[in-house]
Amino acid sequence: MSRTAEKVLSILSVVLTAIGVFVSFAALALFNYLKSDTLIKEEFEAEILLADPTLTPDQIEIIYGVFGIVGGFMWLIIISLIVSLILTVIGIVNIWNNKNPKLAGIMFIIAGLTAGIISLTSILLYIVGILCFTKKPPLINESQFVDDKYDGTMRPL
Repeated sequence: MSRTAEKVLSILSVVLTAIGVFVSFAALALFNYLKSDTLIKEEFEAEILLADPTLTPDQIEIIYGVFGIVGGFMWLIIISLIVSLILTVIGIVNIWNNKNPKLAGIMFIIAGLTAGIISLTSILLYIVGILCFTKKPPLINESQFVDDKYDGTMRPL
């Protein structure tokens, strides 16, 4: 049975997830650069103090602590996308020659959950997972089972 739709959608999902991983790494690198540059840090503090001159240095440090939390959250997103990428590749290997479509469907759905609940990539993976579960192999032609001595007529019990 041909599983062309599953193959195409899963490969498209791998490409989109890989692009997401690269963009996330680039955003994290830019964020860490902006966070560590002293000139940008001084400009940021000056802007904060212009907006609210009543801020204390402790409150400014709390803001920098939030930046650290954001950096950790970005790492969580990157790890989640890498897990999704690995599970999708495992699903593609299992679906390629119609080896194990049920396992591939499970892998695709879990990969969709780790790629983001309602992102384009996860929606594609949900569709592929559902196709893996619902697409059934074609029925075997009954004429192969008819015994030649009965000539296709009704057989006795």
